[in-house]
Amino acid sequence: MGLADASGPRDTQALLSATQAMELRRRDYHMERPLLNQEHLEELGRWGSAPRTHQWRTWLQCSRAQAYALLLQHLPVLVWLPRYPVRDWLLGDLLSGLSVAIMQLPQGLAYALLAGLPPVFGLYSSFYPVFIYFLFGTSRHISVGTFAVMSVMVGSVTESLAPQALNDSMINETARDAARVPVASTLSVLVGLFQVGLGLIHFGFVVTYLSEPLVRGYTTAAAVQVFVSQLKYVFGLHLSSHSGPLSLIYTVLEVCWKLPQSKVGTVVTAAVAGVVLVVVKLLNDKLQQQLPMPIPGELLTVRGPGSGGQGRRAGQAGSLPRGLVPPVAPNTKLFSKLVGSAFTIAVVGFAIAISLGKIFALRHGYRVDSNQELVALGLSNLIGGIFQCFPVSCSMSRSLVQESTGGNSQVAGAISSLFILLIIVKLGKLFHDLPKAVLAAIIIVNLKGMLRQLSDMRSLWKANRADLLIWLVTFTATILLNLDLGLVVAVIFSLLLVVVRTQMPHYSVLGQVPDTDIYRDVAEYSEAKEVPGVKVFRSSATVYFANAEFYSDALKQRCGVDVDFLISQKKKLLKKQEQLKLKQLQKEEKLQKQAASSKGASVSINVNTSLEDMRSNNVEDCKMMQVSSGDKMEDATANGQEDSKAPDGSTLKALGLPQPDFHSLILDLGALSFVDTVCLKSLKNIFHDFREIEVEVYMAACHSPVVSQLEAGHFFDASITKKHLFASVHDAVTFALQHPRPVPDSPVSVSRPLACRALFC
Repeated sequence: MGLADASGPRDTQALLSATQAMELRRRDYHMERPLLNQEHLEELGRWGSAPRTHQWRTWLQCSRAQAYALLLQHLPVLVWLPRYPVRDWLLGDLLSGLSVAIMQLPQGLAYALLAGLPPVFGLYSSFYPVFIYFLFGTSRHISVGTFAVMSVMVGSVTESLAPQALNDSMINETARDAARVPVASTLSVLVGLFQVGLGLIHFGFVVTYLSEPLVRGYTTAAAVQVFVSQLKYVFGLHLSSHSGPLSLIYTVLEVCWKLPQSKVGTVVTAAVAGVVLVVVKLLNDKLQQQLPMPIPGELLTVRGPGSGGQGRRAGQAGSLPRGLVPPVAPNTKLFSKLVGSAFTIAVVGFAIAISLGKIFALRHGYRVDSNQELVALGLSNLIGGIFQCFPVSCSMSRSLVQESTGGNSQVAGAISSLFILLIIVKLGKLFHDLPKAVLAAIIIVNLKGMLRQLSDMRSLWKANRADLLIWLVTFTATILLNLDLGLVVAVIFSLLLVVVRTQMPHYSVLGQVPDTDIYRDVAEYSEAKEVPGVKVFRSSATVYFANAEFYSDALKQRCGVDVDFLISQKKKLLKKQEQLKLKQLQKEEKLQKQAASSKGASVSINVNTSLEDMRSNNVEDCKMMQVSSGDKMEDATANGQEDSKAPDGSTLKALGLPQPDFHSLILDLGALSFVDTVCLKSLKNIFHDFREIEVEVYMAACHSPVVSQLEAGHFFDASITKKHLFASVHDAVTFALQHPRPVPDSPVSVSRPLACRALFC
């Protein structure tokens, strides 16, 4: 597929001179099909621009079938519930739902404390949103409800708008809770509105801007924030309220400063609860195959030491009122203060939910609709906010429990929500006046999975250091600037890093792999050899305004020719030649004028000359003047043609300048995904500059959308036509070897017997 077998073995070719080897390549470099430039490819394939489909027209159409399809799309429970295999899935979903509910009960109580709210609101947030997701969600295995990261984000908002007093003894907790609950519920409504709106306009792809290293670094930093926020409950300290940038640092410093004031009983309670939870979780992991459902460590812990006291004491979370609360309209006056935090929480909550949902969907072989997930999560927060819930997402630990205990569908979530409803309505007395130290221990132990993500630094260092940089910047910004500003900084940095990486792609000169039509980087493939007389250049990234200049500079550098120097020297020498020609022409004109004047003075007129002779002499003089003027015009025309056609006198060789060791340059544009005006100008400049140094330029492997954009940008003209654009690099190399001069006007055809196979681009 490259050289013909007639070329002989490599050791024989090595003995040939460079000129003979080049001629041999030109003569035997053939293809098994006609050479295809863009014009011939369009004729052969009958290319035409793809018809545009106006999606908005179908959205405006309405019919009974479309309305029913829309209902099934946005209410998936109508699709999967009638087909639910009761015998196969019901028992697994029942056990899974009970396991998740037992785990969700203490977590809901603890995460409400993390959000700065009374514990009962954690139970509300574990019921309403979970049941709504059962109706609208598409993931079978994620456990929607309270989550540490979301709770700490909500807590930062509630503390900033309804701050805590400096001394707990001075706090009117009833008034504080009455101020914080409307803030959290209004925030939940706003989060739900954002998520539903983005889902309805199919904006689910926004989560793609949150890369996996960014999400993992962000959740790890959020776990550190959660851990630090619980230290005051573990040690029984009274801390000042800190918010904004560096608030975490101030909190850590204050904890260290007040550490001697710790209450021994509180520390012991938290330590015992933490040890019990860790031991139970280790047993669950070890006996996972033998146990039908995990041991409810959190439930055992909250019914352990210090719970159910005679009355509410300092360090206890308070009682749980029986029954549900009526719906309450959101406080619209808070919208302007909460809109920024609501959008951040909406994006983070959806990113966590969809990432976990796609992991489980890939593992179990079903599809998760990202836009419908956004709508389902939004409705869960929107309706939950009306019933005084705070924003929720899905929990990693509960989702793993739901999957491992046999959960097969959203029915497991519905069963867990009904169990939580039973607790709220009938069994709330069993969990009143819980010690905050125990709830803090539950929160800290459940951070184990996210804190393990600190090991990402080691794996990313080995795998991809650019992703490690994103992880570190996200983690550091979130720790120092708080959760909302940290996410903004992380997204901006990751996008800027993408731009910087496209500014510094891998540039390579390609050579042909022996006996193939494949071209690879000669620096990486030792057997890939450059085709004599032809340079093939490739960039690993698309060319656009941010890297167009780098592309041109790298091209000139890799070609081994100082193009700009040759062009400037050529212009200087040509300018000198023109000045010399002009002086010579002026000198000749001056000599001709002197000869004409001397001739007129020495001529004597014969008196006897007849009138006819005088007339004939005048006619001859006129003819001579016409001939001389005609010669001057021909010389001027010839000079103009010499300047335009670049005769031997203006070539690099005639001017004494070094010549490039190649006659053709091929730009492999297979990496181009789009072109902008800067790219068009850069490509035109490349054509112009290399033609100035007598190198013809070709392009290869352009995709059809790129060709359409080149046409729309008026790239093709009289000097650059589609004959310069080839279907593949192999086509361009073959043509360049057979025509080491500018592209002819006649169509290209190959009449020799074909000796190699070529690939279409």
